[in-house]
Amino acid sequence: MKIFGFAGWSGSGKTTLIERLIPQFVQQGLSVSLIKHAHHEFDIDKPGKDSWRHRKAGCSEVLLLSDQRMAVMTEFRGAPMPTLEQCVARLAPCDLLLIEGFRNHPVPKLEVWREALGKPMLHLQDPHIVAIATDVAVPGSLPRFSLDDAQDIAKFIADHLELS
Repeated sequence: MKIFGFAGWSGSGKTTLIERLIPQFVQQGLSVSLIKHAHHEFDIDKPGKDSWRHRKAGCSEVLLLSDQRMAVMTEFRGAPMPTLEQCVARLAPCDLLLIEGFRNHPVPKLEVWREALGKPMLHLQDPHIVAIATDVAVPGSLPRFSLDDAQDIAKFIADHLELS
């Protein structure tokens, strides 16, 4: 399984870019999975539903299964958040695992940067950033892509990871 990450400030367009890249990889015949680290509380469950009620009653894990999908909800209940490696180990094998967030993890990453956010560029502090997608011209030696250039970015990632 090859792993490639995306780093950028909130609002930079990481999710939108990843959403446009996934079909590019799938069209190449690759199986793709994604792990997204959220910096805030989230819940995919709905209050009042059976799975929500079971979690609220005290279950540490609830696996919800249908003939179309499966979801596992885990309540940490004071336990530490799993590492990226532990999360990867829970996934089914795939050709390409994309990770969004995990900014400080040592995997090759594309920085997604927008000047309008007024935030510093991350690649200056992260040697694992191997390219930049941005909405303006920026100096430096790393490969640069337009945020709208999903096809060339996908090709760069596939070449970088030797997926072809």
